[in-house]
Amino acid sequence: MTSLDDIDKDLLASLQEDGRMTNVDLAARVGLTPPPCLRRVRALEESGVIRGYHADLDAAKLGYAITVFAMVSLKSQAEDALRQFEDHVRGLPEVRECHMLNGEIDFILKIVSRDLQSFQEFLTSKLTPAPNVASVKTSLTIRTAKSEPGVPLE
Repeated sequence: MTSLDDIDKDLLASLQEDGRMTNVDLAARVGLTPPPCLRRVRALEESGVIRGYHADLDAAKLGYAITVFAMVSLKSQAEDALRQFEDHVRGLPEVRECHMLNGEIDFILKIVSRDLQSFQEFLTSKLTPAPNVASVKTSLTIRTAKSEPGVPLE
């Protein structure tokens, strides 16, 4: 874990809230002048604490009306089999997140799709026939009560 002081945490919280903020505005918000503020942000980027900057897109407005969570169990948990599955899902743009779990389920995937028919096609043609897949259980989201990227910063 990287050691962060209060200014670093304020910088991260501000950028997490608004990644398009100018360096001048960011510096003013955290009580620095622009040059040391920029140095700190660059140091946070170089250390990997800040991994990138992204736009928060509305999936439904872009035609992706449904979000599905898929719980995937594999036939084998050998490292080669795990990596092969991970490589497969990296090539599927509909899969927005893939997390390996411990316990009964090996992976949970967050999948977006335009509608139920296109999700069914994705499921039967791309996910269930994937290498080493034993079973896939899916749950369609009804609504999202909270979707907050990033991490809590005190």
